[in-house]
Amino acid sequence: MTDYRKINNLVGWVVFLIATAVYVLTLEPTASFWDAGEFIACSYKLLVPHPPGAPFYLLLGRMFSMFASDVTQVAWWVNLLSALCSSFTVLFLFWTITILARKLMVKEGAEPTQGNILLIMGSGAVGALAYTFSDSAWFSAVEAEVYAMSSFFTAIVFWAILRWEAKVGEAHSDKWLVLIAYLVGLSIGAHLLNLVTIPALAFIYYFRLYKPSLVGGIIAFAISAVIVVAILWGVIPGLPSVAGAFEVTFVNTFGMPFSSGLIVFLVLLIAAIVFGLRYSIKHNNRILNTAVLCFIFVLIGYSSYMIIPIRSSYDPTIDENDPDDIMTFVSYLKREQYGDRPLLYGPQYNAQPVDQQEKAPRYIKGKDKYIEVKGGVEPIYDSKDKTLLPRIYSDNPQHLAEYKKWVDLREGQSPTFGQNLSFLVNYQLGHMYWRYFLWNFVGRESDVQHAGVLWFGKSDPNAPDRVLESEARNCFYLLPLLIGILGLIYQVRKDERNAFVVGLLFFFTGIAIALYLNQPPVEPRERDYTFAGSFYAFSIWIGLGVMGLADLLNKGIKNNKVTASVATLLGLLVPGVMAAEGWDDHDRSDRYHSVDSAKNLLDSCAPNAILFTNGDNDTFPLWYAQEVEGYRTDVRVAVLSYLNTDWYIDQMQRQAYKSEPWPLTLENQNYRQGINDYLPYVERSQVAAGIDLKQYVDLVKQNHPALQVQYGAGTTLLTFPTKNFSLAVDKAKVDAMNIVPEEKEGEIVDRMQWTINKSILEKKHLIILDLLATNNWERPIYFSTTVNSADFIGLSEYFQLEGLAYRVVPVRTTEEGSQGFVNKEVMYENMMKEFKFRNFDREDIFYDENYYRFSANARDKFAKLATAYLEDGNTARAKEILDYCFKVMPEAAVPYDYYTPQFIPLFKAVGDDQKAKEIMDSMVQKSTKSLDYYFAKGALFDMEIQTNMIIMQQLVGIAEEMGMNDRAQQLQQQFMQYLQRMRR
Repeated sequence: MTDYRKINNLVGWVVFLIATAVYVLTLEPTASFWDAGEFIACSYKLLVPHPPGAPFYLLLGRMFSMFASDVTQVAWWVNLLSALCSSFTVLFLFWTITILARKLMVKEGAEPTQGNILLIMGSGAVGALAYTFSDSAWFSAVEAEVYAMSSFFTAIVFWAILRWEAKVGEAHSDKWLVLIAYLVGLSIGAHLLNLVTIPALAFIYYFRLYKPSLVGGIIAFAISAVIVVAILWGVIPGLPSVAGAFEVTFVNTFGMPFSSGLIVFLVLLIAAIVFGLRYSIKHNNRILNTAVLCFIFVLIGYSSYMIIPIRSSYDPTIDENDPDDIMTFVSYLKREQYGDRPLLYGPQYNAQPVDQQEKAPRYIKGKDKYIEVKGGVEPIYDSKDKTLLPRIYSDNPQHLAEYKKWVDLREGQSPTFGQNLSFLVNYQLGHMYWRYFLWNFVGRESDVQHAGVLWFGKSDPNAPDRVLESEARNCFYLLPLLIGILGLIYQVRKDERNAFVVGLLFFFTGIAIALYLNQPPVEPRERDYTFAGSFYAFSIWIGLGVMGLADLLNKGIKNNKVTASVATLLGLLVPGVMAAEGWDDHDRSDRYHSVDSAKNLLDSCAPNAILFTNGDNDTFPLWYAQEVEGYRTDVRVAVLSYLNTDWYIDQMQRQAYKSEPWPLTLENQNYRQGINDYLPYVERSQVAAGIDLKQYVDLVKQNHPALQVQYGAGTTLLTFPTKNFSLAVDKAKVDAMNIVPEEKEGEIVDRMQWTINKSILEKKHLIILDLLATNNWERPIYFSTTVNSADFIGLSEYFQLEGLAYRVVPVRTTEEGSQGFVNKEVMYENMMKEFKFRNFDREDIFYDENYYRFSANARDKFAKLATAYLEDGNTARAKEILDYCFKVMPEAAVPYDYYTPQFIPLFKAVGDDQKAKEIMDSMVQKSTKSLDYYFAKGALFDMEIQTNMIIMQQLVGIAEEMGMNDRAQQLQQQFMQYLQRMRR
């Protein structure tokens, strides 16, 4: 037994070291796209990220960041946290497999033979290493995200319940259950995914202590469901909600000071816990005592969430939702800003409200009591417009078009129950779960969104280079899937109960999550990382598949050691193939452009600027650059979607490092939640020709009756009475600031006039107008070039391009279709001297779609800059810019995109006909092949089809412009053929 334990521990740690080495070697050195930049910044300074937060993750991230020798190393160290969480997941997976494998091979109390040990270790190693190199696990292991830590908690609690199972009957064996409770509590501070392991844990408990029966199984499942619900809704938001009710009652009703109700609640909660403990001890009730202890340790683990209101109370620079008191903290935990989705029963996508009702009021902290504010309204639907399992529920117009790709929806008809089930089975389960499952254990076509499964071999004569040459094109030749199925069959035959438990784990960490999420028909990115727990469970079967393989080999080989050795070696081919195929697309060790693009955007702005951005990839890397590396902290980054909230507008009016508070006229009472959330257009003839912007903002501040209109019973809204606005400009002041190029100084206007072609202004638009009116040109105002043009609110005629951002200036550009003009010298200085494109010229580094979106935007700006110099007659400077663009972003590393065709006439204009011809030929060939490929693939790839159609259309026009009439006619014919295919 001692030898087995030593060998089991030793091999487990060897596997751990292999996984750690792999993840460290492929670790991202800086902040990757999506949430990583936010999490690194919030870890480094213990800030408050998006709801519902991840405080335990942030605390550990902060500890890891302290090992950094300088600020540029912080990201690597926080990323290392994910790598170690993942390698510890692999370690506990190994030990889980060996526990289950030993049960299959060695009777309880018996000692394993050398052949048994070899086979058990081989099973553990193969399964653990297969998970190590699985697509989703590897992806999460090399970046700063919460999913690696979530997988770690899944692995350790499942291993811990198996350890408890082996210790039942011994003194203090219930300590394992208390440990599990504590781990579950801690996991809440990383991600809620760990809660879905509870049903599997409950059945291990049930099978170990009770004689199994159908009724007993149903009861065990029901109890596990109650535990999940109790934690998910009772503990996490429930206890703070009750505390909030106490707080409001004691402060508002009894007139006591703030926090008095919270203190009373805590005293009562502690008293109830102490009573439960004393009662269980007095009556010698072991189950009650263990349950109370588990509840206590869940709360202890959950207490990491105290960091959220504590840190928020210090008004940090990132303070999402501002959850600094119990009421806002509850809203933060409930993720109220994201809304909700129907799960079991609810309205269809085309259901029309028959009425509306007020939501429960919210309370905000006032001077000496909590102020009640409206919680908004929610629609009420007729029961005939509701259905069980409402899967086709979103009324977003974009979603409607996507629904039609999966089900045959007819105008004016509600989806049938069968259509809802069809969408559930084909999209939510088939496309958004099973496709990801097969990516991990069969193969993946490419990194293009909606990419399918690669079953046999990587060659495809019809695939375009973008797909065929993608490092993410991986084929495992079904080996992981087949050995996993063999392991499942083998375990079912030998140990039905544990096979059922692993099956429960597989179901609840995969299919059940897909059912619960009720995903809309389109997502901004692939969501495979959500189901890593399910892939973890399948990796158990991959490990046990080695035993199934040995069982088959035993029919021909009678020596157990030889059988175990051969089965292990054959089994190791599986992680070997997965590693060989996956290394190049999971190796992020030399990728920097996510942060470089953020710094480039910041460097596009003048000192002390205000920069409007989109969310996620347009913002989180900027947060990282400013918060961690201290880069350009004079620029105030303003996320447009957040400007629809009162807490974010308040934060813009606070000092942030070198950035001064925003100058705004409106006060909190003018933009508090529920007030001026949107302003409809209601024309007033008196100001139809236009209104002065400052006057309009003053009227809004006064809540002036002239702007008021009644909507429904008792609802008064402010409006905007004209679409034409004007703003007086101090020409002398602007001229003295030298913010426009010399050739444009004579075009500075004394009054800006523009039109907002919108029927509704959102709160963010009102705040932008207020800033514009109040700022008086004291601070530069910029819009990122990636911002939706609808958020420009008519100001684009007054844009000046200075890099990757537009600056608002009082110079009007009247050219149709243009977005302002180019400030050539400033933009040249930025793009050619300040901007960084580290390693973007290396074709051996894998860049995915996210990177290509940013490279496309950068190429477009290089083209605009070169065009401006050509129009000015400076051909040499234009050629320098063009050559530099394709030096830092060559086609071999960054494929040509939909902005590239405009370079063809530019290269011809600077005398480089060869380069112009090369780009033309390459883009014609690749676009036609892409269109043939994606048309054959179907409507899911309509984005790729539309992109390549736009490229073809540009190429036709360019060929005509350059006098290539025969080429233009040929391209036009091809384009029309594809256009007909689109219309079918």
